[in-house]
Amino acid sequence: MSLEKTAPEKATEGRKKTSAGKGKVLFYFSWAATILVVVILVLVLFKGLPFSLVKANAGTTNPPEAVEIARAELPAYTPSAADMYMVRLASLDTTIPKDSRRSAVKYTVQPGDSIFSISKEYNIKPETILWANYDLLNDDPTFLSPGWQLIIPPTDGIYYKWKEDDTLDAIAGKYKATVADIVSWPSNQLDVTHPVIPPDTYVMIPGGSREIRSWIVPVAFSPRSGANREIAGPGGCRIPATGFMGSTGFTWPVGNHFLSGFDFTSYHLGIDIAAATGTPVYASDSGTVVYAGWIDGGYGNLVEIDHNNGYATLYAHLSAIYVSCGQNVYQGNPIGAAGSTGRSTGAHLHFEVRYNNSFINPWQVLGY
Repeated sequence: MSLEKTAPEKATEGRKKTSAGKGKVLFYFSWAATILVVVILVLVLFKGLPFSLVKANAGTTNPPEAVEIARAELPAYTPSAADMYMVRLASLDTTIPKDSRRSAVKYTVQPGDSIFSISKEYNIKPETILWANYDLLNDDPTFLSPGWQLIIPPTDGIYYKWKEDDTLDAIAGKYKATVADIVSWPSNQLDVTHPVIPPDTYVMIPGGSREIRSWIVPVAFSPRSGANREIAGPGGCRIPATGFMGSTGFTWPVGNHFLSGFDFTSYHLGIDIAAATGTPVYASDSGTVVYAGWIDGGYGNLVEIDHNNGYATLYAHLSAIYVSCGQNVYQGNPIGAAGSTGRSTGAHLHFEVRYNNSFINPWQVLGY
């Protein structure tokens, strides 16, 4: 048997060697690719490290040499006497903001004071002062006397003296407030779980209110204005059946067109026009004088003119009267002089406008 390989066998053996060679190439190639991927990943991770960490590590392996810092001498500083200290004067009084008051205080009326100026000083409404001092002022804001002591509540509302049969629900309802507001007000010092208020204790009702009784005593109107034929009082008279009719185009009764006292409010049903004693007062519109003289109730010397169209005007606190009851006057005729008679704390003209038994805000007919 011959040992020499036949041609087919040689071909087969060649194919095997070729296959084996290709397998080795693939084997080495795969390892090389694997190593390359690992190297790339290592590089990526290395580059992703914070630069500061790399720098810190580098610094620890190779610390820099110490550098000596040169020192420079500063120029000498000589302080002046003004720089040595700051003077501050000691204050023996503590100023407490008005908004922080929680209790009522007493105020002594000074010459020239008014309810409005006092209320502005204490940052509360004029009504609050009137309500707290009803026994003294009787809801009349015009009559203050120097030396009087007024109660000034800490906030807007009713400063109320508790009575024996009062209840929180009843008083809160009467003064348009809430029980919670009364109980929680600090100066009332009430136990919120069981509030008990002894009689004669003053209680603050924050936000409370009531109607103010008008301090003006209404003057009766002439027949053409819808009231009595004759006004009671020393300045009244039997009113004529006919008279001048006004135009309803009212003019200012004095030269000044600004106020020096009270504006029109629910308790001051006119305006106080600035006017010195003796300043001429003129008829605001044509009509018939239906009262000219002194009258009680706070007006002092008064002139009332019926304009025979439903309107009437009143001029109060006059120092002199130039007309008589029953006299017809034209618009602009002088009827008296401004003054401070009756309930008044200074010279001015108290001016009212009425229409069919109702009070009209004078600004509505005089203009601004």
